[in-house]
Amino acid sequence: MNTDIPIPDSPSSLRYPLPLQVGDRLRVIAPSGTLRELERFNQGIEIWRSWGFTVDVSPGANDQWGYLAGADLNRQQQLDHALGDSTYRGILCARGGYGGTRLLEGWQWPKALAPKWLIGFSDITSLLWSLGKQGIVGIHGPLLTTLASEPEWSQQRLKNLVMGHGLPSLHGQGWGCGSAVGRLWPANLTVATHLLGTPHQPDLTGAILAFEDVTEAPYRIDRMLTHWRMTGLLAGVKGIALGRFSRCEPPEGVPSFTVAEVLRDRLGDLGIPVVADLPFGHDGSNAALPVGAIARLDGDAGSLKILPHA
Repeated sequence: MNTDIPIPDSPSSLRYPLPLQVGDRLRVIAPSGTLRELERFNQGIEIWRSWGFTVDVSPGANDQWGYLAGADLNRQQQLDHALGDSTYRGILCARGGYGGTRLLEGWQWPKALAPKWLIGFSDITSLLWSLGKQGIVGIHGPLLTTLASEPEWSQQRLKNLVMGHGLPSLHGQGWGCGSAVGRLWPANLTVATHLLGTPHQPDLTGAILAFEDVTEAPYRIDRMLTHWRMTGLLAGVKGIALGRFSRCEPPEGVPSFTVAEVLRDRLGDLGIPVVADLPFGHDGSNAALPVGAIARLDGDAGSLKILPHA
C-alpha cells in the first residue's frame, strides 16, 4: 500500500502509519494535564484491549506536578520512549488539559521517525500538529478519559481508522461556497492559535482547517479568529470545518454575541466552503479525524469526507 499522498497545492506529502492489527502493542502517555478521571481512564484502556490490542501504561502517567502530569522532562521521556520503541505501533494519550506545548519548547523529533499512530485531541493538538509538520498523520480523536463516553458509532469510527478501513462522511450545516479538497488540520482553536509563528506550525497553504473549543467566551473566540485573519493565514485556506464549541456561552448579564454569531461574523465572509455543527469536539460525540489527510469539504451539501489514501 502506498501511504505517501501528494497534497494539492503542496510539494510535500504525509505518511500514514501502517494499519493496526489485532495483537499490536500500544503505549499510554500523559503529556498534558494531571490525571483526574481514573475510572474513565481505565475504561478507555479496557476498550482498546477489547479490540484485541496490548496496552502498556508508561511509568509516571499518573504523576502530578501542579496542573501537569509530572515534570516536563518526565512527560517528554514518556513521549520519547513511546516514539523510539519499535514494538509499539501506536501512542494513546491519557487526557488533555494543558501541557503538551511545553514539551515542544526546544523539542527535536527523532531523526528517521517511524510513523506510528498518535491519538488524542484538545491539548494534544500541539503534538498532532507538530508531528504533522514532520510528515506523519496522527488522529484527532477520543482520549482514554473520553473514549468510554463516546457513542458506539464514534468508537467504531476510531477503530476503523487505525485499522485502515474507510470512513463515512460527517454531516453538519453548510454555509455554501461550493466544495474544496485539501489537507485536513483538525485542532482545538485555542491550542492551534498559540502555535502560530512557532517552529511547530505546519504549512497551512491549501488547508482545510477543522476547529473546536470548550469554555471560551465568545469574545475570546472572536479575538483568536481575528488574530488568524490578521496573520493572513486564512487567505490561503481552502475551507473551514467547525465542530462543537461547548460551554462557550457569554457571561450572564453581560452584553455579548453568541459564539455562533462570532463564528459567522469572523468566517462567513472568506468566500470559502464552511461547514458548521459537525460531530467532533468536547462534551459530545467526537468523530475521529486524521490530521493531515486529504479531505473534501462541501459547503453546499454540509459534508466532510476523508478521501482514500491507498
